[in-house]
Amino acid sequence: MKSKILDAVGISAAVLCLIHCIVFPLLMIIPLGISHNPYVDLAFLLIGAIVVYRVTKKVSKSWLKWLFWISILLISISVLFDLIFEVHIPLIYLGATGLITGHIINFKQHQH
Repeated sequence: MKSKILDAVGISAAVLCLIHCIVFPLLMIIPLGISHNPYVDLAFLLIGAIVVYRVTKKVSKSWLKWLFWISILLISISVLFDLIFEVHIPLIYLGATGLITGHIINFKQHQH
């Protein structure tokens, strides 16, 4: 049951991250006076990494563990590039999509 809750949190965080990553650049076009804060991306990364760590301790399929950790790695690379070089690279989209997919698969495997 706890794993289902972690998957629900993971799906929610990854979907919010993906929405943030897609919508925020569009909002920057409109002159609202807002700017990008890479620490929001870092917060999503930390939440995702904690959830993935806890979920993968219970996952038996190695390919699913790989999907989770590669997705976190892709998001990490994107966030680090943004923090260090102030360059937004699209790996974050692939990582968020991978996390959403992994959590949905893991969630469905635990339904009885």
